[in-house]
Amino acid sequence: MLKQVMDLFEILDTPFANGYDTAEYIKKQTNLEDIEITRIKGAKGSTDFIKILIPGSEGKSKGGKAPTIGIIGRLGGLGARPELTGFVSDGDGALAALSAGLKLGIMNKNGDVLKGDVIVSTHICPNAPTLPHKPVPFMDSPVDIQTMNDVEVVSEMDSVLSIDTTKGNVIITNKGISISPTVKEGYILKTSDNLLEIMMRVTGKLPNVFAITQQDITPYGNDLHHINSILQPAVATNAPVVGIAISTEVAVAGCATGATHITDVELAARFAVEVAKDFTEGKCEFYDKKEFAKIISQYGSMKRFQSKDVN
Repeated sequence: MLKQVMDLFEILDTPFANGYDTAEYIKKQTNLEDIEITRIKGAKGSTDFIKILIPGSEGKSKGGKAPTIGIIGRLGGLGARPELTGFVSDGDGALAALSAGLKLGIMNKNGDVLKGDVIVSTHICPNAPTLPHKPVPFMDSPVDIQTMNDVEVVSEMDSVLSIDTTKGNVIITNKGISISPTVKEGYILKTSDNLLEIMMRVTGKLPNVFAITQQDITPYGNDLHHINSILQPAVATNAPVVGIAISTEVAVAGCATGATHITDVELAARFAVEVAKDFTEGKCEFYDKKEFAKIISQYGSMKRFQSKDVN
């Protein structure tokens, strides 16, 4: 998938990057028609949300019953202009998600149609602000997390992969990709065996799973520490959510330029495509449904952790 990643990188690595040009390029390369652009202005600027539907042969969009997977690219922005020049590390999540969508669209055009629908969503902002954070600065965003969740997380998604650059920490110390345990309705569940198997076949290596805490799966804005926004989609849906972290051995700021490793972005995108294949065919489960039902019956709901304030 290097071609898809590199082609999209050239489109996104510009001060004039926007959702409309990106959508037009994807349409020309595929037979996809349902690509929605929503430009939203916030207190710190504007960004273009892009949502791509890759219809499955038995997907909900065609009246079928095959499950739908969501692939969300999480980021503050693609660039921090005018403060910094060029594509920032934080943009990798959008680049990976869009590359996965482009590849799936090309596959669809060529006759390799998945059974269920895939919905890819992210946003495109070449001039986002930065945000102080330790050990390295974060990228901020023109819009808040609530707005991102409202636009990017849709009810049709039966599972969600959230791809995010997760380099600004010393929790993850491998260069490449890592995945999180499954998060659902305020619970941190065991890591999916199916996802670990897919990761091994895609990477050719032993799988990497990154540690998360209860704070990480609560909404932003509650004055608690979060590793980053990778699991914020989990506060906006009852579907199971798994984070795909594009990671490094050392802490790298989200606003750092020259820090995009194309092969790592390709790895994240290819992993997402393989998960989409298996999940929409019913071959991959993000969590054990029977065990989750047992957890709920024994310990009750944990949905309060999906809310910012609980009285």
